[in-house]
Amino acid sequence: MKKFDIPLHYISPIISRVKAKRQLEDPRKKDFSPTHLNFGNVTFIISRHFGFCYGVENAIEKSFKAIQENPEKRIFLLSQMIHNPDVNDDLLSQGLRFIQDTDGSQLIPWDEIHPEDIVIIPAFGTTVEIHDLLKSKGIDTIKYNTTCPFVEKVWNRSAKLGELKHTVIIHGKHEHEETKATFSHSKENAPSLVVKDIKEAEYLADYILGKVSTEEFMSFFEGKLSTGFDPVKDLNRIGVVNQTTMLATDTQSITDFLRKTMIQKYGEASIKEHISDNRDTLCYATNDNQSATLELLKSTADLAIVIGGYNSSNTSHLVELLEPNYPTYFIKNKNEILSLDSIQSFDIHTKSINQKTNFLPKKEHTHIIITSGASCPDVAVDEVIQRILELKKAPISIDQIEL
Repeated sequence: MKKFDIPLHYISPIISRVKAKRQLEDPRKKDFSPTHLNFGNVTFIISRHFGFCYGVENAIEKSFKAIQENPEKRIFLLSQMIHNPDVNDDLLSQGLRFIQDTDGSQLIPWDEIHPEDIVIIPAFGTTVEIHDLLKSKGIDTIKYNTTCPFVEKVWNRSAKLGELKHTVIIHGKHEHEETKATFSHSKENAPSLVVKDIKEAEYLADYILGKVSTEEFMSFFEGKLSTGFDPVKDLNRIGVVNQTTMLATDTQSITDFLRKTMIQKYGEASIKEHISDNRDTLCYATNDNQSATLELLKSTADLAIVIGGYNSSNTSHLVELLEPNYPTYFIKNKNEILSLDSIQSFDIHTKSINQKTNFLPKKEHTHIIITSGASCPDVAVDEVIQRILELKKAPISIDQIEL
């Protein structure tokens, strides 16, 4: 796999050693078991796969190249380059500015963007409409386009479904930048519908089976349908793709459920005419990170810490997998660990930050699961580990640790 040139301050003294050793021992990534680092009174159980993925490293490399290659030009990002506050703050400190926020609200009017400006397209990609707008303004939309190739793979799959006269069902969060971009590209070639979860898939199935009226269906999916969507004829042939950071198990459940629905409606004999037998369109990093997290569930641990941006979809799904088994704390960086007894953690259900006490159990030896999202720098994981070692007054130092 390509080696990217990313800033040295994202490289970490602990995690880089862990990953280098695992890569040497398991170059084909067949072993999903975690790494155990014992510091005497605390053991960290570190996920096999986490941190920057191909798409994120590509985006970071291109963004910093844009800064280095254009010292006299204004440089903009369409929105957050990735969903990590530290990385985005780092880019803003270099003088970059966001044109929109993550909700699509305009921060800088389009009238203020000129042909000589540099506009970086983020790893999530962008909509056809914004891409065309940039081109109409004379902006180079190729050189600093950091769209992840795995996102583009979803767009290509959607286009293929359109050629086959299938309606595209997108498993994703309709407000997420990536899903907005995928929906925009998908609807160019096929009727398209965004389904967030199994409950929405069940409502879709109820319509297909005649349990819900067209009026009710259109109202339920308002804002998640392509223009001119006609459920009467557009739900006879379907195919499922997804936002690349969704839970693989959820996508599979939705696909299997809709397949059963189409069999119930049309019969087994003709099922291939009514639902495309797609492989799921998750990226490799999402698959690896989720598989490694499932392996973590076999571990005996006192708690789990997940590090990443609070608006990161792939990171929130790691929390979702871990929290039924362990007290799980979702933090953006080391600063959320306030003391030996207190931590600020993001609740993925209420979307709020809550202060938790007694998060580190008062025992002789503590076992802590550690992982992070695909947009989190390894150095942030390092700093969390070092913060806990400092608070616990660990008898073994980082320099003494044996991998």
